[in-house]
Amino acid sequence: MKAVDKILATIQESIETGIFLDVETDKVEIKDLSSGESWKELYSSICAFLNTEGGIVIVGINEKEKKYRLTGTDPVKNESKFKEICIKFQDAQGKKLDLSEFFPPMEIKDFPTNDTHSIKRHRVCIIYVEKLPEDKKFVFYEGTAYRRNITGDHKIKKEDIVAQEERKIDIAYAKELDIIQQAELSDLDIDKLNDYIIRLNRDVKIESLKADIHSASSFLHRKFFCRDNKPTLLGMLVCGNNIYDFIESRCQVDAYVDSITQVAQDKQIIKDNIFALMERSVGFIYKNIQVGVAYNKGGAELPEYPEKLIRETINNALAHRDYSINRFVNIIIKPNQSIEVRNPGNFRQEQRLVYDEKIDSSTIRIRRIIPVPKARNPKLADILKTFDRWEGRGTGMASLTNACLDNKIDVPYYLLHSESDISLHIPKGQVLDAEMLLWLESFSGYLLSKCDGIPLTDEENIVLAYFYKTEKLNKLERYTVLLTSDNNHFSVISSLEDKGLIFRTSIGITEYPLYPVYIVDRTLTKESFRQELRDIFGTDYDLLKLEHQEILEIIYRYQYFSNYKAANANLVGDFLYRKKHKVIIEANKYENYKRGVRNTFNKLTKSGFIEKSTTIRYGFTLNQEFKKHSSLFD
Repeated sequence: MKAVDKILATIQESIETGIFLDVETDKVEIKDLSSGESWKELYSSICAFLNTEGGIVIVGINEKEKKYRLTGTDPVKNESKFKEICIKFQDAQGKKLDLSEFFPPMEIKDFPTNDTHSIKRHRVCIIYVEKLPEDKKFVFYEGTAYRRNITGDHKIKKEDIVAQEERKIDIAYAKELDIIQQAELSDLDIDKLNDYIIRLNRDVKIESLKADIHSASSFLHRKFFCRDNKPTLLGMLVCGNNIYDFIESRCQVDAYVDSITQVAQDKQIIKDNIFALMERSVGFIYKNIQVGVAYNKGGAELPEYPEKLIRETINNALAHRDYSINRFVNIIIKPNQSIEVRNPGNFRQEQRLVYDEKIDSSTIRIRRIIPVPKARNPKLADILKTFDRWEGRGTGMASLTNACLDNKIDVPYYLLHSESDISLHIPKGQVLDAEMLLWLESFSGYLLSKCDGIPLTDEENIVLAYFYKTEKLNKLERYTVLLTSDNNHFSVISSLEDKGLIFRTSIGITEYPLYPVYIVDRTLTKESFRQELRDIFGTDYDLLKLEHQEILEIIYRYQYFSNYKAANANLVGDFLYRKKHKVIIEANKYENYKRGVRNTFNKLTKSGFIEKSTTIRYGFTLNQEFKKHSSLFD
């Protein structure tokens, strides 16, 4: 007996015995179309079935107060309305849809009953509704989307609709299951497939090794390596032969070293299956970065970028790339500066946090990426788990922030070149580098006053430097990873917030309670003290050369915000050089720069702008009793 016949038999039994037997479930709905409003209720229920798991609607029975009453339906009179059901729904943009493919033929059934009235009352209509695929959800009836929950039809929340629209975009982009029309099963390599099966059986035997590709057909289809006896993009990526002939740049990485001193062989075009592509790309990076020796670890290799970070960065780039775009991945190494990985694709809108925060008279640009773990290519991601290439828990961004906050790299950032082109930049160095140490030193007195005289810990200094550098990068339209409770250092963030050194922005409080957005205490971000210096020196300050003005600004900062209460030429020279160049590459240029600063100190002292401190040895302070001397302006 068919399921619907069992349902009708149960209703018949309930009518005849007077004992209510509930038949409505998450997939069964009873409708009575005896009033005009009932048709709207029917459309709402069908909309809910379409958006959930499909179902059956039995039309012509009234259920009220736990009693069934046969009202019947007239299939001739209502024929036009029944036929129009499949065009009653719209998409999220209000466009009318034809969903006839999701409505199998309706059935008109005679309902056995002791009632001897008209034929109309003896007939019910059975409407079968199939569930929509994910790339077609959600559909709307008169501007509202419904979903089925137990026996009720409920309005779908706006945030769920937005999330599903994002998911539809992801599904449209996910080309991993596309059939490669020009390829055949024979274009798959049995050895590569068996290599995957061996890894699949690593813990528990799941699958037997295959003698040849044709005997592996069932397994290939089950793993989506094939569909309709044709290889998919996923299948070609994992075990295809002559792969470039079929999927072209989707299996390619162009890697090169961006330096005028490098020779031509430092460019490599890599074309291979997904696992070999990953290994060869990582190998190229290792060949072209500096690798030192860690003497405290028995002479172990110590690359300038953490090994785990390099591997996960490459693996995530290939796992998350947009395979709908026939373009290769780029790896660009800038010696002693950065690694850049440029990828076809982009972040979903829900991951991009873009707004401007107004603080007093200034505007702070916020450009953050929320680290929401979600695979663009879920089947490929599942394969990569088998090969220990991808863990699927958002580890890519977590590794970035962990390496940064462990002070092993400088602050990483993303550039969004277009809606289909994104690059990750991993700068060499440390987040708490010499420049940041001097920045913290220049505000050391102010920091102690905010922390009740207790110095910040190393971890607090690193996190504070991360937030500070993040703001500077955001100002340049560079997107940084949002620090959250999920990517560590939550207790440190809380401590800095309690001390008033960072604070939540307005959007972090109202719109993103789960992902608060922090910015740094505005005093610590202040770089210009020109107005304060004009108050001391008047218009004579504006007559100075720019480099002389910069030196006076640094002296002012140290005098009023640091513990030193004064500054000398060596300190100021180091501060300005690090600010402009970050690292010392050529010692001669560094010493020459500082020598120039010492000469300027002598001129500023002779002209009365600064004077030797009476309390700090080797220190200089601003001359509050300044009187104009002509020598500096001659």
